[in-house]
Amino acid sequence: MNKTATILLRNLTIGYKGKVRPKIVAENICSDIYAGELTCLLGTNGIGKSTLLRTLSAFQPKLSGDIYLAGKKLEKYTDKALSTVISVVLTEKCDIRNMTVRELIGMGRSPYTGFWGRLREADRQIIEDSMEAVGIAHKASQFVSELSDGERQKAMIAKVLAQQCPVILLDEPTAFLDVTSRIETMALLHRLAVEQQKAILLSTHDLDLAIQMADCLWLLAKDKPMVAGSPEDLILQGAFTSFFDRGMIHFDSLTGKLNLVQKNQPVLVRGESNLVYWLGNALKRNGFDPMENGHADIEITAQTSSRMLLHQVGREPHTFTSVASLVEHLKDMSFFIHN
Repeated sequence: MNKTATILLRNLTIGYKGKVRPKIVAENICSDIYAGELTCLLGTNGIGKSTLLRTLSAFQPKLSGDIYLAGKKLEKYTDKALSTVISVVLTEKCDIRNMTVRELIGMGRSPYTGFWGRLREADRQIIEDSMEAVGIAHKASQFVSELSDGERQKAMIAKVLAQQCPVILLDEPTAFLDVTSRIETMALLHRLAVEQQKAILLSTHDLDLAIQMADCLWLLAKDKPMVAGSPEDLILQGAFTSFFDRGMIHFDSLTGKLNLVQKNQPVLVRGESNLVYWLGNALKRNGFDPMENGHADIEITAQTSSRMLLHQVGREPHTFTSVASLVEHLKDMSFFIHN
C-alpha cells in the first residue's frame, strides 16, 4: 500500500543564526511522517530534539533544506493557516490558575472562533468529543490546577485534539509523569494517531516505551546523520548499537534495553523463562553475569520462585526460598573469594 507523507524533510539543517556564522545543531535530515502513525524522536540531552520540533512548528527558522507540510512548503503558510494544520504541546508545565479543564480545552478552538472567541454549538461538541477521546470528560468542571500531572497532560492532549490539526508535535510529553501515566500517555497517543489518522511526532528519553509504542523512530546523535525506521528494523540492522553503545553502556538487541557491561563472575541459570529473567536481573544488578548456556563454577536451578537450588563446584547444593536471600548469599560468597 502506497502511503502519502504528511510531513517531508529534505536535506534539512537546523540550528541558530549567529552574528558571524550559524550554529548548526543537526544537518542533512531526511525523513517522512505519515498520518495514522506515532513517530518518536530519540537522542541525548542537548542533541537538538527540541530545536527540531521548534523548527517543524515554525517557532524558529530552518538554516537550510526543505520542510513540506501536506504538500506545501512550511514557509508558505500564514500563521493563521498553520494553526489549523499543526498543534504543539511543549515540555514546560503551564501555570494555569482559575481555569477549568473545559475552558482550557476550549482554547484549542481559537483558530476557528474569530476575533471575539465565541464558541458555537459545533465548537462545544468538538470540545466534549476531545475530552471524551482522552478520558478526561469527568474532570471537565475542575480547575486545571487541581489535576494530577497525568490528568493535566491528558487535558493538554485534548486541547490539541480540539484544535483539529492533522499534525501533532509534542516535546517530551511524559517528562513529569510517573511510570503508569507514561505508559497511559504513550498508549493514548498511539491510539489517537490510528483512530483519528493524526501524524504524531514526539520527543522522548523513554527508550523502552518508544520501542514498544512507536511505529517509527528517529535517532538523532552528534556528528551522525539522523536514522529513521521501525523500531524492529533499526534494532535488527544494528542502528541502536551504533547510536547508544558507549564505554560501559551496551544496547541489548534481545531485550531492547541499555545495559551496563562489566567483567563479572559468570553464573549459569536454568529454569522457567520468567524466573530466569528476573533472577538474571537481580544478578546483573549485584555484579554477576547471568548466562543460560555454557559452563560456570556457579549454577542455579530455579524450580519455583520459592525453591532455587545453588550448585557450586566442590560444595553441597543450597536451597533458597527467595531471590533476595540467594543473591545475598552470592554477594557474601563473592566478598570472601575476593578478599
